[in-house]
Amino acid sequence: MAKLRQKPITFESDTRVSLNQGRIKVSGPKGDMEIELPSVVKAQVAQNEVTLAAASVKDNPMVGLYNSLIRNAITGVKSGWQKTLELVGVGFRAQVDGGNLTLNVGFSHQVKINAPQGISFEVKDNKITVSGINKYEVGEVAANVRRVKPPEPYKGKGIRYLNEVVRKKLGKAAKAIGGAPGAK
Repeated sequence: MAKLRQKPITFESDTRVSLNQGRIKVSGPKGDMEIELPSVVKAQVAQNEVTLAAASVKDNPMVGLYNSLIRNAITGVKSGWQKTLELVGVGFRAQVDGGNLTLNVGFSHQVKINAPQGISFEVKDNKITVSGINKYEVGEVAANVRRVKPPEPYKGKGIRYLNEVVRKKLGKAAKAIGGAPGAK
């Protein structure tokens, strides 16, 4: 990570990057994003690459941060970001209503999650896909969906990320009869 700040950020011809008064605007097939640079980070845009530099040595970490933010923006406007969650539990369902997500996850009521601008939901079987061009927003919305009903440690029911490993506990019955083999 430390050496990333020294490499220029390259992008393809279908993506446009422009610099205007300390703001970098990234445009691509999926949409536009704008990143405001702090005064300690200097940027130059030439042909198909962006070069960042720090005003002083102590500002090098900021260059690394904005390097990653610009790379993520370029990837987002080109191909987008997505996170997939899965519903585990009997009767757990999800559906998309007018761009918003409605969850039936064992509560006495339905849980509605409004999609922020630039974020879309897709439901197929028991999987929910959150997608958009901003990596931070996609991750934040996916975390908010998971927070509605996180996986519980006894049976693993709840909303989890795809391929997330949920550590399960044995429960009272296993402890009462001596626990798992080898347990003390």
